[in-house]
Order: sequence, then structure tokens, then C-alpha cells
Amino acid sequence: MKVRIGFAPGARAGVDAARFRELVDGLEDLGFDSLWLSERVSGDAPDPVIALAVAAGRTKRMKLGTSVQVLPGRNPALLAQSLASLDMLSNGRFLPGFGLGAVDRAEQQAFGVTREERAPWFDEAIPLLRRIWSGESVDHDGPRFHYESLRVRPQPIQQPLEIWFGGKAPSELRRVGRLGDGWLASFAMPDDCAAGRPIVEAEASAFGRAIDPEHFGAMVFYTDSRMPDAVAAMISKRNPSVDPHDLVPAGLANLRKRCSEFIEIGFSKLVVVPMDAANEKEGSSLTDLAGAVLDLQT
Repeated sequence: MKVRIGFAPGARAGVDAARFRELVDGLEDLGFDSLWLSERVSGDAPDPVIALAVAAGRTKRMKLGTSVQVLPGRNPALLAQSLASLDMLSNGRFLPGFGLGAVDRAEQQAFGVTREERAPWFDEAIPLLRRIWSGESVDHDGPRFHYESLRVRPQPIQQPLEIWFGGKAPSELRRVGRLGDGWLASFAMPDDCAAGRPIVEAEASAFGRAIDPEHFGAMVFYTDSRMPDAVAAMISKRNPSVDPHDLVPAGLANLRKRCSEFIEIGFSKLVVVPMDAANEKEGSSLTDLAGAVLDLQT
């Protein structure tokens, strides 16, 4: 099992240009495996694809992922070209991760889809992305998209360009098995992930597919100290079945323990995400974080 540790600043972490460049350079120099950026149009974080393109130009080794990018509401042909360009310009280091988008009507209006439309849009778009990225001439007449002899260039360097999905609801896990190449869980305990993996694998088997055992991972959130009640209340909305103070470990020692728990159940691709004080200058430094978790990589 190849354990890899990546970093994500979080969907609502605001960074200016200078701080972002410093973050990218630090992650590359310290040996983090990957940088992951999320998409929230109402947050302060930059557009993930544009920011990852900046990161690609400053790095040579580190992989670059979206965790996750909203797919419903986007034209698959134009999205395929954008992401293939990023993979080409990064020399094959891009990791696409897609989701349905936040359950937030204010954000959904930005993508022009209703909550009910999101899943059908997603299910039609993913196979189209794969066909376009393969280089074939695409003919498609579906509920949302109509293409005749469509070829999109450039092609991604990675063939295939493997797609990761988020989510943890049973329907989302079945979608991973049916359409995805990997599962990157979020706001989930190791026990949740251990229970969800068989659902993914069973659905994949039912469709004549198999998910690479190395393609199970998790976003591991943490704080420097016990999180404020307001932050805990927000997290409770994401996973009401777990005490948020258990879900988000406090301190680097507890973060390392949580990463080890995920590794023990076979989730080998981990992305650590600071919350609260860990995002501020007075919080633990990137060097401290590297010292706490990077030796778990194999």
C-alpha cells in the first residue's frame, strides 16, 4: 500500500497571491504529495483550476487535485478541454475530483441547476468527459448534451485521467462504484469509511468494474486546539451522527493518530485540512505539520 499525504487549505480559506505562492513552494519543498483545492463560489478561496495552474507553474513534483469541483451546470466539452490543458501543462500531475456541489440554494443558482437536476446531470457528464479525454470522435444525443463528431484538444497526458468522487451517502457511494475511479471521503470517521468501502466495491462489481485498492482516501480535518462552538455547529451539519470534536482532532499528535487510523483500514490517500486557528499565522506551521505526518508516507 502506497501511503501519500496531501494538503488542502479548505474551501473557505482566503489567501492572497503572496501567501498562496509561499504555500505552494512550502508544500513542494517539504515533500507533501499533493495540493487539493475546493470550489465554493461564496467562499474566499480562488477558483481551483486557475489556482492549480499557478501551482503547476511553480512546482515539478507535487500532484494537483480538486476536492471537489462542481460538475452539474458545466458543459462537459469545455470542462474537458480546461482540465486536459491543466494535465498537459503540469506534465500529467492533475487529479480531478468532482462532486454534486454544496446543498446550498444560493450557490446552486450560480450553476443554473436545481438540486433535483444535479445527479442526472452528473451521471450524463462523467461518461462524456471520459470519451472526450480518450480522443475519440464523440456522438451523443442525451437529455442535456448534444454532440456530433466532436473532438476536443488537447488530450490529457494521463490516459486514462482517473476521476475521484467525494460524498458519503449510500447513493453517492454507489455512484463512485458505478462511475468513478476513486473515493475521497470528507467529514467522515474511519469507521464510516470502512463501512462505505464495501458499498463502493459491490456497486463497481455489479457494473463489471473494479476500484483500485489504492484509490480510497479521506480528507482529514484538524485544528490546533479545541474548536469554537460556532465552528463545531457548522461541522455538525455535515455529519450530525458524530461529535464534531471527535470528527476533527485537535493538535498535531491527534491528527497523526487519526491518519494512522485511516491507514489501518486501507485508506492510503490522505489530505490534511487545517481549520480554525490552524489557518492563521499563530497556528502550527507547515514545517510542524510536515514533521507530524509526512513520515507516514511509504
